[in-house]
This record gives sequence, C-alpha cells and structure tokens, in this order.
Amino acid sequence: MKRVILALMLCTQVGVFAQEPQTTLDSISKPIIPLNKQNLLKDVDVIFNTRFGFDNYFDNGTFTNSEFNNNQFRLEIKGKIHERVYFRFRDRYTQQSEIGSRDHITRGTDMAFIGIYLTPNTRLDMGKMSADWGGYEFDMNPIDILEYNDLLNHADNFLTGVGITHKLKNGHSFGFQALNSRTKTFEEQYVGYDISNLEKAKMPLALVGNWRGTFFDGKFETNYSYSYFQEAKNKAMNYISLGNKYQDDKLTLMYDFQYSKEDLDRKGMITSMVNNKIVVDDDGNKGMVSENVAYMDNWIRADYLVSPKVNLSLTLMTSNAYGKNLESDNSGMDRMRTSYGFIPTVQYIPFKDINVRFYVSYIGKYYNYSSLAKDKFGLENYNTGRISIGLVAPLLVL
Repeated sequence: MKRVILALMLCTQVGVFAQEPQTTLDSISKPIIPLNKQNLLKDVDVIFNTRFGFDNYFDNGTFTNSEFNNNQFRLEIKGKIHERVYFRFRDRYTQQSEIGSRDHITRGTDMAFIGIYLTPNTRLDMGKMSADWGGYEFDMNPIDILEYNDLLNHADNFLTGVGITHKLKNGHSFGFQALNSRTKTFEEQYVGYDISNLEKAKMPLALVGNWRGTFFDGKFETNYSYSYFQEAKNKAMNYISLGNKYQDDKLTLMYDFQYSKEDLDRKGMITSMVNNKIVVDDDGNKGMVSENVAYMDNWIRADYLVSPKVNLSLTLMTSNAYGKNLESDNSGMDRMRTSYGFIPTVQYIPFKDINVRFYVSYIGKYYNYSSLAKDKFGLENYNTGRISIGLVAPLLVL
C-alpha cells in the first residue's frame, strides 16, 4: 500500500510537469507532500480498527430487539518520525466523548503520546496512553473483545502521564508509569453522591509497574502488573493483574487474574448495588460512595485455528464484588455479586494477505446476587445475551 501511494504521488508529479502550467505560481505544479517528506511515510502506519455487526439482544432469555451496529471504529496512526522519536494516536469514534477536566483531552481518545528512545532498548513515553495493567484481556486489540469482564468494563483504562520501558536482551521487559489517577475532577468522578466526609487528594496519581516475560522460545509469556492509586486523602486503590499466555502454531490460550482492593469504590459497582441504583432518595438525600470494597476477576480465552480459514474461540469469565461490613459491623468482606460470562465464536478468514474476519458469536452474561444483596438491598438475579454476526478488521490502509 505504501509503495502504491508513493508511486501515485510520483506519477502525479511527472504528469504535471508534462503539461504547460497556466502560471508559474500554480501550486498544482508541486506535489502536495514534498519529496523530502515522503520518506517519512515508510515508517508510519494508518489503521482503521473496525468491528461491524448485526446484533440481536436478549434479557432474561426474552428476545428484545435487533439492530445493525458500528460496534467499534478506532482510527490509529503510529510510527517513527525520527530515528529516536515515536508517536501513537488512536481515537474512538463509537463513543460519546467529552473533554476530560483533568487531562484536557477527549475521553474518546485512547492514546496520544510521543515516545523518545533514550537508548535502543529504553523508551520514554509522554502523553495519554493505555495504563499498563498487565493481563491479556486489556492487551488485545479492543475490536477483538466482544465483551469485557466487569473490572475492566468499569475502569479508566487510558490515562495521561509519563512512562518508561526497558527491554532486556533475553526478551523480558520492565515498565513504570506515573499517571493521573482519573480523567475528571474528584467532584465529577463522584457526582450525585455525598462526598462531604471525604477530602480529595492534592496529588491524585496512579503508579503502575509492569513485567512482561517470555519463556520457551516465546511459546509462554507473562504480563504482570501492580498499580497504586491515590484517590482521596488516606484513600488508595491497590490493583494486581496477572496475565499468562501460551501459543503454538494453532492454539492460543490466555488466562488473567485481576484483583482490585479499593478504600473508595472507584469502579462504582458496590456503590450502585448498595444504593440499588438510586443516587438520590425521595427526600433528596444523596447516597454515599462505598468504602473498603474489593473486586476479583478471572478471564480465560482459547483460540484454535482449525484451518487457515477457520478459527474457533471461547472466552469464559467470572467476576466477584465484595464490600466490607455490609451485613453487620463485624461481618468482614461480604460478597454482593458474582457474574459469569461465556463467548463462543466462529471466525471465517477468507483472505491470506489481509486480516479480515467474519464472525458469528453469542455473548452471554449472568449476574447472581448473594442472599445479603437480595434481602437487604432488594437486588434480583438477571442475565443478558447477544447474538452477533459481523466483521472484524484492523485495516492497515497505509
């Protein structure tokens, strides 16, 4: 594609000089991109990350509606503009976006950062970037995830700050990031809730450490991380993600374990359950943000290439939500909800030289509440389903 575009540019240049220009100042006689800049294109990729589907929805086993859906479209531009300077930009067009009051960039922008190679194996990144959580669910291209597990689905995964990554000769790499802990102000993050008993942090930062390991000639990989968030004064969040991946010629098997212990309920799931999705009651009293909560997720995905044109995939996931002393003053960590998900998928890959895949999939999620959640907070079990037929394509257009 890059050679074709370059050839077209050169042909346009030759064609213009073969004609008599109307004036010597006619800008058409010059290429749009100067020749001395065209070499930059060889190190730049432009990608249309696309997923389009026909979705059929079910609630508690009852069919509700069908619709064509632009599930994902993320424009990505990345590459080197200098021997030691790299950039990456990815913007999501299928999400309603607003300007972040802390980082001053739209929420729909996943990444907009510049990387500088301090050495051939050490890079410093600055800007908005993906938090290096660890795990393979988040590490995959978002167009390949038909449904995220609960923890990632409720997290701020793209934050502004700086990061440094160093790769060792044996293939292992270590990274560290210092990021804003959120994209909004403290008041906007917990809007509608009574936060009068909380004091916002003066330096709300997230510190993320990551290790990516490789073993057995790359067949087995690890992606582990630990993160510390300062959310409010004396209120922190500790987040651990352990990702493991095995891959051979036909089978790819991934398993993630994630655990988040939050002094202040950043994900908001327990807060929503305790308030039973009602932020303000009939008397105008605001709900409280839950404290001392925990979330634990397990995620596994297997992909098996049956033939060069057929791939089978199965994703299984569970998520547990806990709150401290919800049943009584000394009840400890009480389980409120466990969710289960399963996503069987069949993909058809018609072309050898381009990554375009047609798929048929079922996305099922079951939400089971504990007796505490049912009796004290009036919550009921429910399930959702979606049959999706569509196309997935990370189209490299340049």
